[in-house]
Amino acid sequence: MSAFRRIGVAAALIVPVMLVAQGTKSPAIDDAAIVGIFDAANTWDISTGSLAAKKATRADVKEFGAMLARDHEQVRQQGRDLARKLGVKPTAVAKDFALLKNHEEAMKKLNGLTGAEFDRAFLEHEVGYHKAVIDAVTTTFLPAIQNAELKAFVQKVAPAFQAHMLAAQQLLDKK
Repeated sequence: MSAFRRIGVAAALIVPVMLVAQGTKSPAIDDAAIVGIFDAANTWDISTGSLAAKKATRADVKEFGAMLARDHEQVRQQGRDLARKLGVKPTAVAKDFALLKNHEEAMKKLNGLTGAEFDRAFLEHEVGYHKAVIDAVTTTFLPAIQNAELKAFVQKVAPAFQAHMLAAQQLLDKK
């Protein structure tokens, strides 16, 4: 398993954390909402990664994008399987949810770019996204999770998220 793949599988599990921190005004969020955000966040990263896998100029950026798409597909399924096992019906993300709008804006921007500009914008997006998630994991998401199995799942992969962000940053610095 490549380093990108190992990092990506673990990091993909944490992506929805940022969504909780940015899109929720109330101090409490239930597990159904967290699972819904988790599913949506993985779907968004599948689309972002798939776009980079097709559109990036640099081979390493294409590989990173393909890894993101592949790993988020797997993680999304794991999240769906866990929700089914726990009997949790995911709450759908609202159409006005801040991170849904941010994702749509990012995709619009990325679709309008080509070449090195695309590669740079994609990697900058990934670094920023993951930085926000790292903070949200510790301050918002983990404290809100009620189900011990869901919490253990997130805690298990949390340390790898830093490595995923660093991988995106290293690609960005490589130019």
